[in-house]
Amino acid sequence: MTPSDALPPCSILLLAGGQGRRMGGRDKGLIAWRDKPFIEHLHDLVRPLTDDVIVSCNRNREHYARYADQLVEDEQQDFPGPYAGIRGGLAVAKHDYLLVIPCDMPLLDRALLEGLRQTAADNPGVPVMVRQGEQWEPLLCCIPCQHANVFEQHWRQGQRSPRRTLAELHAVALQCEADDPRLANLNTPDLLTEITH
Repeated sequence: MTPSDALPPCSILLLAGGQGRRMGGRDKGLIAWRDKPFIEHLHDLVRPLTDDVIVSCNRNREHYARYADQLVEDEQQDFPGPYAGIRGGLAVAKHDYLLVIPCDMPLLDRALLEGLRQTAADNPGVPVMVRQGEQWEPLLCCIPCQHANVFEQHWRQGQRSPRRTLAELHAVALQCEADDPRLANLNTPDLLTEITH
């Protein structure tokens, strides 16, 4: 039995629904890096961990469909932000936990994702967020799906900060080093060319 098999099953949400402003409006999930789009790097990483890969996307659905068991898109067409994607993922997740991953972090590894899942299993009913040094990373988290109604309620109240909702749910940290290379956000053209290996 592998460590993954011993953990509760999880659905995995890949957030690829953003506007890509810092990339000149390009669809970040489909940007090629090391000869593959970001979404393919992450799909290859998470596919062995779940039978429920959810991709949140607001364009290019036909491209994303090959990497997803389910697609979700925002009700609004003005790119309302990652909270909308998380809300959509929680609404359709097949399992009791939703592991959330942004599409512009292709250096993530299985050990970190297993750490999120293990911390969630050790803290039943409580979300887990990565904390890089003193900086929280609310888009890299594991959420018990029992809290879907809280996210929905907060959304209807105008909340757009995942971190605030996660904090209200008493999220615990998966602590990482401040300079952990796995957590590099390749979200600008400069970073994309700078981190090539």
